[in-house]
Formats: sequence, structure tokens, C-alpha cells
Amino acid sequence: MSLQSDRSPSARAGTPPQRVAPPPRTPGPRGSVPWGYVRSLRPRQWVKNLLVLAAPLAAGAVFDPDVLGPTAVAFVLFCFCASGVYLVNDSIDVEEDRRHPRKRFRPIAAGLVPRAAAVGMAVVLFAVALTAAVVLTRPALAGVLGSYVVVQLAYCLFLKNQPVIDLAVVASGFLLRGIAGGAAAGLFLSQWFLLVTAFGSLFMVAGKRYSELILVGDAAATRKTLQEYSASYLRFVWSLSAGVTLTAYSLWAFEMGRSQGGVPWSTISIAPFVLAVLRYARDVDKGAAGAPEEIVLRDRVLLGLGILWAATVGIGVFLG
Repeated sequence: MSLQSDRSPSARAGTPPQRVAPPPRTPGPRGSVPWGYVRSLRPRQWVKNLLVLAAPLAAGAVFDPDVLGPTAVAFVLFCFCASGVYLVNDSIDVEEDRRHPRKRFRPIAAGLVPRAAAVGMAVVLFAVALTAAVVLTRPALAGVLGSYVVVQLAYCLFLKNQPVIDLAVVASGFLLRGIAGGAAAGLFLSQWFLLVTAFGSLFMVAGKRYSELILVGDAAATRKTLQEYSASYLRFVWSLSAGVTLTAYSLWAFEMGRSQGGVPWSTISIAPFVLAVLRYARDVDKGAAGAPEEIVLRDRVLLGLGILWAATVGIGVFLG
């Protein structure tokens, strides 16, 4: 189906889109039913859940056994909850995904995983995650996970069609990941940490939407809110959020004020942090930030800047 057909006059007039048959199953492991169930969990996106390590790292307590254990549990349980949300989302959006040039190959849209089975898997994942959070860590983690599930399910059902609100909800998912690490380990969360995480998340989400708008073009009907945004508006959102993120991080770094051998490592970390944001913004501007986790892993320069930033912060936090 061509991209132009998705924007036909009848579609603009509100005529319900015709049901699109799922793409044919492909032979081999990637097209097999068992592998389809694994892919439906989106394990490649679990890298986002590493944000649960952010608060323990910032506190310099990540290697404390009383902190590392609960944080590791929080990472696993967030993977369960995130995968459950993906299953529900893909079950609801199956028809829209089948009209998308890339999403039509997702297991549920491709017919490898039945929608009922996907929803059942999601319920099991949610139940296991929330129960394990109470039993293995602190009730506060269960509260964070529960909030994440409720907000994201509301997004899947109706908030995804509300312009601006949809950006905030998706960004809140990253923020709650950052909070989860502190909640699991019982750590105090700095106001600067929350600001950097919140607006940094909004920066990434606005960049993702901008890339989708640039790359998908006329197929924007597959995500309704894309029809409500212009490229200039999304550029404004990502520029504004990037500015707040850089300002908040710089103030946070100055406030830490720790040094090793007279070297202000926390302050020095501002340089690679700013360069990393600028490098990622270049990918956004090119329309190549549709999958943030892939950009981070494939862009060697960005990855190198991230390692340099982590090293300077680590020296300042652990040796200062």
C-alpha cells in the first residue's frame, strides 16, 4: 500500500480506514511463532530501564549491597511492566500498526501473536511485577510501578490522542524509571536530578515525534497526534526542553562541588554532557531519532561522549 493512499480524501473526511491484512509471515526464526512472542516483549527497549540506576549512581551508592540488590530487582520488574504495556499498546493499535511502514512487522500486527494472548501475558507481567516489588523491595517501588502502569495504560486507551498531553505522558515514563531506582533503595532524590530527568525525557520524546513526522510523512495517520503537530512546534519543544535540561544539569554539577586532587570533576562533566545533547540533537534534526535506544547504541561518537560523561561524573561522585 502506498503512503499516499493513507491520506486519501475519504480518510480526511472521517471515513473509517479499511482493514489492512497483516503482512505475510516470513520463514526463519524471526518469522516463527515462538520468536514472535519474544519479540512482542520488545527486549531491545529494555535498555531504557537502565535509568533505574541513575539515582543510585548520582548518590554514589550503587555498589552498596543494600542498594545494588533492590536496584537490580527494580530494573527487572520495570522490564516486566514495560513489556506488559507494549503488549497492551500493540494489541490496541494493531490496525494502525498494519498501515505503518515499520510497525506492521511487529508480531501482533503481523499475526504471529494473538491479541488475546498478548493481553493475557500483560496481565501476568503486571501482577508478578507489583507483587514482587512489595515482597522483594519496598512498597514505594510498587507505588512507582503501579503509577507507571496506570498512566501508560491510560495513554494506550485515550491519552495518546491528546496533543501535548501525549508528550508529557511518554516523558513521565522515563521520569518514573529514574524515580524507581531511588524508591527501591530508599534514596533521597535531588530536585536537580528530577528536573534533569523530566526535561531530558521531554527532549527525547519531542525528538522522537519529530523524527516520526519527518520520516513517516503522509503515513502520519498511523499516529493521530502527529497530525496535530508541525515540525516547527516539535523543534520548539525539543529546543526548550534541551535548554532547561542543560541549565538544570549545570546547576546540579556546580552544587555537587566535589573534587579529587583539586580537580572539579563534576563541573568538568558539563562539557561531555552538553556535547552529547548537541550530538543527539543533530540526529533529531536529521529525522534519525525515531528509536532513541538505537541511536545511542549505533552512534559511536555519542556513545563515546556518554562514556566520558559517566567517567567524569563517577570520579566526582565516588572519589570526591
